[in-house]
Amino acid sequence: MEQRTLGRTGVSVSTLCLGTMMFGDWGTKDHDESIKTIHRALDAGITFVDTADVYSQGESEVIVGKALKGRRDDVVLATKFFMPMDDDPNHRGASRRWITTAVENSLRRLDVDHIDLYQMHRWDPSVDLDESLGALTDLVRAGKIRYFGHSTFPASTIVEAQHTAHDRGRERFVTEQPTYSILTRGIENEVLPVCQRYGMGVLSYSPLAGGWLTGRYRKDDQTGPMSEARKRLANRFDLALPENQRKLDAADELAQLADEAGLSLIEMAIAFVLRHPAITSAIIGPRTMNHLESQLAAAEITLTDDVLDRIDQIVAPGVTLNPADNGWVSPSLQPAARRR
Repeated sequence: MEQRTLGRTGVSVSTLCLGTMMFGDWGTKDHDESIKTIHRALDAGITFVDTADVYSQGESEVIVGKALKGRRDDVVLATKFFMPMDDDPNHRGASRRWITTAVENSLRRLDVDHIDLYQMHRWDPSVDLDESLGALTDLVRAGKIRYFGHSTFPASTIVEAQHTAHDRGRERFVTEQPTYSILTRGIENEVLPVCQRYGMGVLSYSPLAGGWLTGRYRKDDQTGPMSEARKRLANRFDLALPENQRKLDAADELAQLADEAGLSLIEMAIAFVLRHPAITSAIIGPRTMNHLESQLAAAEITLTDDVLDRIDQIVAPGVTLNPADNGWVSPSLQPAARRR
């Protein structure tokens, strides 16, 4: 599998990154099955593994730690902090207090002595960026993490964080983890160009748009699969909503295009993400071995300009068909920020 340099770090990672959100209580509950899937990914050439403390409330990290026994040195290991771990308001966020606690919890669950890439799962405008940067810099200097990055940051905050690190003498964020797919192209406007400008690596998540680009959602089946998790995200999956109908129309056209190109829709969707010059790795999130096998081949596919042009006609560059899929909504758009 092709290896790419993670921004300007000098670290090489595989073009496919194994996301592990679906290992544990949120997905495959059998640890042995999850470990087999992880081992198959590593055997296929994946050298980049991404998890988070919040995935199944820490269970995913435990599974990843078990799977990497004896193979730790072959893997660039990434995890994340920020999301609520329980009802305590101090067991979340990007404060120095929580970062220094959260990293110790992740190290224990993963059963490792360091994390290669430690990522802030979301931006919280109520926390001073220098507070977070100071804590993360101390973790680098203590040897507990090698690098740190962020996920789903708006472009303006990415710039602010880079300048804050420079002005305060901190280590800087070296990666961004945004959502990116054929149906979710909003980051092409500013986030990806800004990451390129600052030499940041980009490991994008959800290249299959939460299942919309797997072929599961089709116009001839208006019900669509609605798990309990998807019912809680009705704004992204309810087919009665016009923005989701637009996704359904696009998915049908894309499936036809993939068939004409001799590809599966899954392969075309992941290969599309990897074709953008700003993308280092695409995070795939299989729940089962079959899911993994259906996605691995995408790493070897290069889409032609003709196919890319057709994709652009179906979903225009820079457009997200349903804004709810962007992963982050500016607090400035909330009523309390707009109304006197």
